[in-house]
Amino acid sequence: MAPKNRSVLITGCSDGGLGSALALAFHKAGWRVFASARNLSKLKVAEAAGIETVQLDTLSDESISACVSRIAELTGGSLDCFVNNAGAGYTMPLADLDINKAKELFDLNLWSVITVTRAFLPLIMKAAPGALIVINSSGSSLPAGMLPFAGAYNASKAAVAAIAENFRVELEPFGIRTVNIITGAVQSNFGNNRLVKPQLPPNSIYNIAKEETEYVMANEDVAAGMDPILWAEKVVSDLSKKKPPYWVWRGKFSFMLWLSSFLPIGATDSISKNITGMGKIDKKIMEATKGDKVKST
Repeated sequence: MAPKNRSVLITGCSDGGLGSALALAFHKAGWRVFASARNLSKLKVAEAAGIETVQLDTLSDESISACVSRIAELTGGSLDCFVNNAGAGYTMPLADLDINKAKELFDLNLWSVITVTRAFLPLIMKAAPGALIVINSSGSSLPAGMLPFAGAYNASKAAVAAIAENFRVELEPFGIRTVNIITGAVQSNFGNNRLVKPQLPPNSIYNIAKEETEYVMANEDVAAGMDPILWAEKVVSDLSKKKPPYWVWRGKFSFMLWLSSFLPIGATDSISKNITGMGKIDKKIMEATKGDKVKST
């Protein structure tokens, strides 16, 4: 089936994010695109491109049900491709983690993926065989790609990657293909969607290297990644194939992550520490610890 005859719904398409870039790329490739967001006022870019928009709060059962009904009405009851993209970040050392915030993050990054996908499953099944469920996880779901001080986020992405594998195996008999997008560093406004400001609490053990740690928590170096439009166009090209790959590797550092998946754990630690800035923190803490030991003797 030609892409121009296929429909796709994308979650989390607020302006400036990766969902917005995906919506534009799918639209350019000839798909019928439904860009969604919790707040319709944040879909100006999609609207300006002539893309159809729908309201969808992935944490609201009422909103999900209404969106399913709306998409069924617009498409005649089927949906060729559903892209789980909505999510948020949370950076904080595990030693300082706010468990309630971490649970809130998992509600959005993990549990809502199951809830929303299950709600749209009847529409997706009507488009089978050849229907797609796509989950935008992250390079952070892999050991070599896990960002320092983002343990809760990394864990949520590792969990959703595991869920993608379950969807893949469980839904394949129904003619539904599940694709996991392992996204590397891509320029976006994702940093604005953090649950809390990347700032250490007063009693953190990392205040010994406060400036360096908060810099790493902000992920400013890693955030300077691939152009989002280029990333999205490559992803859509992958998804538009007759048989898309089960795993799509796109974004800055994605090749390194792919290669690292074949190596022993820890083999790329020195590279990762250089990229993320964790090496500077190690050095600062080691110097300070050594100094304390000298004073105590």
